[in-house]
Amino acid sequence: MARRILILMGHPGAGKGTQAREIMHSLNIPQISTGDMLRDAIARKTSYGVEAKARMDAGELVSDEIVNGIVKERIQQEDCKNGFILDGYPRTVAQAEAFRAMKDPSDHLVVIEIGANAEDLTNRLVGRLMCSGCGEIYNEYSRAPKTPGVCDFCGKQLFRRSDDRQDLIRERFKTYQEETQQLVDFYKDKGVYHHVEGMRLIRDITREILGIVDGYREVTPVPVREK
Repeated sequence: MARRILILMGHPGAGKGTQAREIMHSLNIPQISTGDMLRDAIARKTSYGVEAKARMDAGELVSDEIVNGIVKERIQQEDCKNGFILDGYPRTVAQAEAFRAMKDPSDHLVVIEIGANAEDLTNRLVGRLMCSGCGEIYNEYSRAPKTPGVCDFCGKQLFRRSDDRQDLIRERFKTYQEETQQLVDFYKDKGVYHHVEGMRLIRDITREILGIVDGYREVTPVPVREK
């Protein structure tokens, strides 16, 4: 059976995490990020996990070879049998080539970039609040919690990221554009790249993404945790 594989790209703060959670529940496939995979491999003491920990303890970068190996191990686990969502991988064309080699030719791959511009992102991120418990994302201007500083869903405290400042946001936006253009071109050439405008209602973005993953067939909007 062909798996549905979704790679989410986007500027920091464009809404990848929010969309990944909504799509994960709708399609019943896991969201797996580079950080999650790395921590899991280290906790399970796999060969790649042990090597990654040694590199990190020595203050070195984790090589593409290790990252690719960890991804390969992760996507072979039982919960990925119907598909999965990748967030934060691949980051380079070299990693994208490695991923092509490890997936099955019958897998249905869709790459979606959630687009935004620097001005809109700055306005969104300076008001961003994140839950320290479940990871839910709020915004003090457009999606405030019912009780200030407290998550609606798990009751944990909300916090503001230290890098959600105007100067740093604009620098991250510029860095993203410079680092990912080659990857965008790579996936465009493969015919699997799609661009979705991210400065809209969460439910509208989710519906469009699901339509793309489902081959442009009409889909029923999924319920989102949105006030």
